[in-house]
Amino acid sequence: MYKDYKFSNQIKVLSISLTLIGLLGILYGFYAAPSTVEEAKEIVASMSHDSDYGGSGYGESDHGGSGYGESDHVDSEYGYESSGYEYDHDKHVFNQLHNKPWAAIYVPALFFMMISLGVLAFYAIQRASQAGWSIVLYRLMEGVTGYLLPGSIFVIIILVFSALKFNHLFIWMDPEVVADDEIIRNKVGYLNIPFFFIRAIIYISGWVLYRNISRKLSLEQDTNNNISIHKKLFKFSAAFLVFFLVSESMMSWDWIMSIDPHWFSTLFGWYVFAGMFVSGITTLAIITIYLKSQNYLGFVNDSHIHDLAKFMFGVSVFWAYLWFSQFMLIWYSNIPEEVTYFITRIEDYNLLFFGMVVLNLIFPLIVLMNSDFKKTNFIVILTGIVIIIGHYLDVYN
Repeated sequence: MYKDYKFSNQIKVLSISLTLIGLLGILYGFYAAPSTVEEAKEIVASMSHDSDYGGSGYGESDHGGSGYGESDHVDSEYGYESSGYEYDHDKHVFNQLHNKPWAAIYVPALFFMMISLGVLAFYAIQRASQAGWSIVLYRLMEGVTGYLLPGSIFVIIILVFSALKFNHLFIWMDPEVVADDEIIRNKVGYLNIPFFFIRAIIYISGWVLYRNISRKLSLEQDTNNNISIHKKLFKFSAAFLVFFLVSESMMSWDWIMSIDPHWFSTLFGWYVFAGMFVSGITTLAIITIYLKSQNYLGFVNDSHIHDLAKFMFGVSVFWAYLWFSQFMLIWYSNIPEEVTYFITRIEDYNLLFFGMVVLNLIFPLIVLMNSDFKKTNFIVILTGIVIIIGHYLDVYN
């Protein structure tokens, strides 16, 4: 029988304290962000004397004489392209600065929602494959996936604010941009606000519906030995995995890739899946070890920890394979509208871009290759923390 876990007072105090600190940081971010073009110009002017932005702000940096508009690559964080869209420079700078606090909350909202979604996929795979070793972790997986609905709601709220023009994260939501940008106009059948939110509702409804039904059936198994429940879970999980593969790929296009609607990658859905999958499994491993140390999960032994660590190792290699495949194919083909994704990140975010590859591949590869280390709780937790940080940086990038 399972016993309920109760949060200690220390953890509650720490959680509340970190939440308050985070809220203060968010509030300060919105307070410091400019609310008008004039305020943005003043901020840039105050920075220009000790930076390389140049005399008129961002305009005369080393990217070109009259601003980002004359650079050779897309400013992918904000989605403008030099060759396709003529824009007001001051408004562009305002959008850059105004987007910062919105991006600062969107990244973690998306990241932690995807951890829960990754665990849900792992849970469905265990059910569909009728795995025996993971039965003792079902309740834990069901607990982690309980965050999926509130996490998805947080993401949707930010997307709604984007559609209401509170920020400029998704430039295809701006009719003025679309009118002057042929590339985005050609995608308007897919990238339009009503269809965008219809798809989002379908994704979330499917995920949450599977989670709640499987949770209900799972609880019934505790008191009912009827084999029909097991068969229902098997069939339901197999069907869900088909829906998940399609919806997760489309979610990655909608909620991440469309931030820069000029760029696309056919590997992107798989790449995002690999990141959320290994992050979810890693979170599961860390929580399992913690609960085991608190005398919960009595049936969990070293072999279960070893299996989770093997998944951490294997999926990290799978993620690296997709990262390299996407990078190598795009870099080798050298198509301007594709390669600009990597040029921007290598030039402007070099340390973060390659640093997260070290955290997500090199470190876990070296450490978890040893079979004994996969059974050592301290090493699994240490590696897990590194992987979580690495994939957070990946989402940030």
